[in-house]
Amino acid sequence: MIWDRERYLAHMNFEYTGREMFCELFGPLVQLEEEWRKQGATPKEIGMTAFDWDYVLYTWLSGNTGPKSGITPHVVEDTPEYTLQVDHLGRHTKVIKSSASVPLPMDNPVETMDDWLKIKHWYTFDESRINIEELKHQKELHDKGYLTMIGMPGGFDEPRQLMGEENVCIACYEEPELITDILETISDTAVKVIERVGDIVPIDLLSIHEDMAGKSGPLWGPNQVQEFMKPYYQKVWQCAQSYGAKLFSQDSDGNMNAIIDDMLDCGLNCMYPCEPNAGMDIVELRKKYGKRLTFKGGIDKFALRKDKAAIDAELEYKMSAPMLGGGTIFALDHRIPNGVSIENYRYYVNKGRELLGMEPIKDEGWARMAF
Repeated sequence: MIWDRERYLAHMNFEYTGREMFCELFGPLVQLEEEWRKQGATPKEIGMTAFDWDYVLYTWLSGNTGPKSGITPHVVEDTPEYTLQVDHLGRHTKVIKSSASVPLPMDNPVETMDDWLKIKHWYTFDESRINIEELKHQKELHDKGYLTMIGMPGGFDEPRQLMGEENVCIACYEEPELITDILETISDTAVKVIERVGDIVPIDLLSIHEDMAGKSGPLWGPNQVQEFMKPYYQKVWQCAQSYGAKLFSQDSDGNMNAIIDDMLDCGLNCMYPCEPNAGMDIVELRKKYGKRLTFKGGIDKFALRKDKAAIDAELEYKMSAPMLGGGTIFALDHRIPNGVSIENYRYYVNKGRELLGMEPIKDEGWARMAF
């Protein structure tokens, strides 16, 4: 079913709109499509349009808050095994075709403050970041019921992209002024972009990508969140709120439990994909945080590799009474992994719809809900 912005925002504000929301956030992992094809999946199932997933009409607003390096990404080498390319930050990256969809950086543009100062202009504001004509069109979409969204670079993720994971963690102690200057520069630009965008189109949702944790926990702890991320998050979020934003949504894999309180203190009110195998249990988190935090995802993708009893147990636990009535978008906790049979996936979809009191599948259509 297609949702409009008013119903979606009401649902995410813990209002019961007469129906729960059941969606697919990311879609299949690499090579799963071929597995399904061999198992007799239809073209519409492989294309994800056969399952009548819920999704909201949305538009990403035409204001660029990220880097403007002037570097044109290009392929350096392409083989049957991998693709080597230069990305928008000038990094050499490598994708192993058989097992990955995300390029792995092999180098980074920033090691020192001097390196940062050479590229700082990538992140400063200029009016070319704003597409006024497209924003006028997006105002029309907003008025027709489209959710309006704008992104901001990650408080951890953008310095990590520039410096690499190890260096950005060390810099917190050895060069904190470098992290601070990066985030102050980005926040100033993000605010100026949002002000110009918001003057034309009301903003519903502010989105941020972090991916800052693994199974053992986040790469920055509460002290780093409070010192570096909080001023950045709060400045941009308060600006977005002044133009109507109701949702501040963060995408991070891994176990974020150690810093959820701090993230809420930064203004965050929505998290996804909430990976159970990394210790993110949305039922327990709902008990702890109540209506302070909404969730997307949270259903163990690996349960779908098991038998139907395991799928039943996972869905009956996650789709239980505390999670109903708004504030939850039920979905797998990331991409559908290899080894999930099309039979089990069909069962998962139908069982979930049954538990949520939804009608049987009757329509086509699918859109990623990862924002």
